[in-house]
Amino acid sequence: MSADLVLQGIDKTFADTGAPVLRDFSLTVAAGTCTAILGPSGSGKSTLLRVIAGLETADAGTVRIGGHDMVAVAAERRRVGMVFQRSLLFPHLSVLDNIAFSGRVSGVGRAAARARAADYLAMVQLDGFGNRRVHELSGGQEQRVAIARALAAEPAVLLLDEPFSALDAALRGDMHDLLESVRAVASPTIVLVTHDRDEASRVSDRIALIENGVLLTEGTVSEAYRRPRSLRAAQLMGGRNEVPGTVRGAVHHSALGDVPFGSGACEGAGILVIRQEDVVLHRGSAADVPAASVPGVVESARVSGARIEVGVRCGDVLLSAEISPTQPCAVGDRVTLSLPADAVHVVSI
Repeated sequence: MSADLVLQGIDKTFADTGAPVLRDFSLTVAAGTCTAILGPSGSGKSTLLRVIAGLETADAGTVRIGGHDMVAVAAERRRVGMVFQRSLLFPHLSVLDNIAFSGRVSGVGRAAARARAADYLAMVQLDGFGNRRVHELSGGQEQRVAIARALAAEPAVLLLDEPFSALDAALRGDMHDLLESVRAVASPTIVLVTHDRDEASRVSDRIALIENGVLLTEGTVSEAYRRPRSLRAAQLMGGRNEVPGTVRGAVHHSALGDVPFGSGACEGAGILVIRQEDVVLHRGSAADVPAASVPGVVESARVSGARIEVGVRCGDVLLSAEISPTQPCAVGDRVTLSLPADAVHVVSI
């Protein structure tokens, strides 16, 4: 069912604006894997999906699915399924007949198409809902049916355009679990567009960061968070610590002092980045800390969900850390921050 997807040098400009939406965009998604396209609004994410699906024509570049060039292939023959923010189900059809629609269009008999549709309905955990009408479903149920309908067409590539963004947090979590179970059973090749970092890391194997139509970086979830290729990539992944300095001998020299790092830039100017979750706050002195450490004073502390975001002034540098609410901390406290070498990354300026 699944196939690899290879995009090479995709350019796209809309005539009414004259501004490029995609610029020399190249990306490979291995068969059976899920890549999240993550970026701010207006970065070209949805346009990229439409180019893959054949709903938009690229000005330059190629789209290959399973080794076959799709440039001259009509959208309905590309074996690409797509699920949007809205389910776009047919209101005049039952749930089962919505899912069976692709089979009927391709010439499969009604009974056979409905039998296969029932299998996909079970896959999205909606057994017994086949006779319902669309208006009888909740938002989350509608999206489950939309996914089942897309899978019933047996696409080589499944495109998801922010399909869970209109759901509340609990339902989004349920849909993430559903997508994981669907992947275990059907193993489709998936490209998911989202602006939610947590969603991207929860459901995907790899993350591709896009801004202004340009691919900034692509890699595993861990690489996207902790080994960004640029400062902008680190910022898009929610990193808040940026310390300019100079690299000499795998050590970053800056206003923080000399900090060894695990990976990143070669000799010369570089910016130290470390995830706020990886900064460890100690109430003892630096002598008690078994890693690169800097003393500081707590400048701010605010609750953020199940964590506390702490700002610590270390001389001329303000560092961010996240700590547990069970760890006492107050503005004005003198603390020591440790920066584990394997969590410190340096990007070139």
